[in-house]
Amino acid sequence: MTPEERRVLFLSGPIHKALVQLAIPIILGNLLQTGYQLTDAFWVGRLGAAAVAAVSVSFPVTFLVIALGAGLAIAGATLSAQYTGAGRQDMVNHVAGQTMIMVMITSVILGALGYFLSPYFLRLLGVEPDVYAGALGFMRISFIGIIFVFMYAMFQALMRGIGQTKAPLLIVLGTVILNFMLDPLFIFGFGPLAPQGVRGAALATLFTQGLAALLGIIIFMRGRHGIKLSWHALIPDLSYIKRAFFLGFPGSIELSTRGLGLIVMSFLVASFGTITIAAYGVGANIIQVITIPAMGLSMAVSTLVGQNIGAGNIERASRITLLGALVGFGVLSIVGFIAFFLAPLLVGFFVPGDTRVIAEGANFLRIMALAWGGIGIQLCIVSAFRASGNMLNAMVIALVSQWMIQFPLAYVLSKHTALYAHGLWWSFPITNILVAIISLCWFLRGSWKTTRLTEEEKETIKVSQDAIIEEGIR
Repeated sequence: MTPEERRVLFLSGPIHKALVQLAIPIILGNLLQTGYQLTDAFWVGRLGAAAVAAVSVSFPVTFLVIALGAGLAIAGATLSAQYTGAGRQDMVNHVAGQTMIMVMITSVILGALGYFLSPYFLRLLGVEPDVYAGALGFMRISFIGIIFVFMYAMFQALMRGIGQTKAPLLIVLGTVILNFMLDPLFIFGFGPLAPQGVRGAALATLFTQGLAALLGIIIFMRGRHGIKLSWHALIPDLSYIKRAFFLGFPGSIELSTRGLGLIVMSFLVASFGTITIAAYGVGANIIQVITIPAMGLSMAVSTLVGQNIGAGNIERASRITLLGALVGFGVLSIVGFIAFFLAPLLVGFFVPGDTRVIAEGANFLRIMALAWGGIGIQLCIVSAFRASGNMLNAMVIALVSQWMIQFPLAYVLSKHTALYAHGLWWSFPITNILVAIISLCWFLRGSWKTTRLTEEEKETIKVSQDAIIEEGIR
């Protein structure tokens, strides 16, 4: 499909066809991207529950640090989508160059801080002695590789913003296959290569993600897939950087809130011992895979909403969001029903032979599975808010979800009722249902329709300030 044919489809063609055209490559790419975590979990699971717990407890910390800088990539993707819809290729290229500069600087700073603070993070989490050494090695190597994670995430986001999804899919396919081959070599050793244990999984991922980031930069520099980077575009533009900061800052707060939520949940989970940590880690990996269809759909919604808002098609953007939310609800509800019955088999794939982890992980999945439809609604609504430039809406939803609903529920149910660890699991479905209702009601109010970032006279600072006043962050 040519760029012009893609533009016609996205801005005026059948909505369901446009969603499918975008969502399928994104879903496949996200499935493959998750292959990094699944491959690590698969091979590390052969080392025992302590090794699985080491990876599980490390992930929330690294996710939090990544989230702190993710707002810049979100801002870049939002602006690239709206400028594409408005037909401003010059600004699309400019956004890509400036986003690359900001992401590189941010990733180096956050990666260095995370590396040196890793021991303190683990002590705060109160991990058990048999988990600490593996978790520290895995976490530190993960922080070294954050620059590659940031760079490739930026590449994916910008390409998705312009509607180009095939190139990222091919890159992920190649690097995930390579990671699957390297993982056992680094973890268990081969010939002169000494076994690295849990650290080996992080080393394999570091190498393959570095390769993916390099390929993304080469594609940008060659300019054959919709974005052309030039050296001129890499000269810092302070006015754009200021604009992107105020647009992306709420996005960073939103994702950081979710990342901090994972850490706080890890505190609660860790208080119930290694078996519960391992069950939570395996269950979280499975949930991540199972929700990928809805995540891919929500990313397709984000691209279409952004481009249509840029082109002035506000009501079409609204119809896209509602159709996406409906489809997301239906797909995840069906998948949740299937997962309910297959829970022991799904957990046993990752931790074969450990009956205690399998039993606890299966309980986690079964308690949560039937409410997964709410995740599908929430993901599509939040993506539409981001794509329209209303990052504050997405931020408030995250704050309410984590700090006003899930954490209080998880703490009370696990510490002050007879449910104990199962109280942690029950906080998930209750939160999913309530947040889906809140998100949908807020979207139907329609206040998001007034934001259009491609109108140059509307500075993003003013947009953020107006949104704060209008919504009251209540």
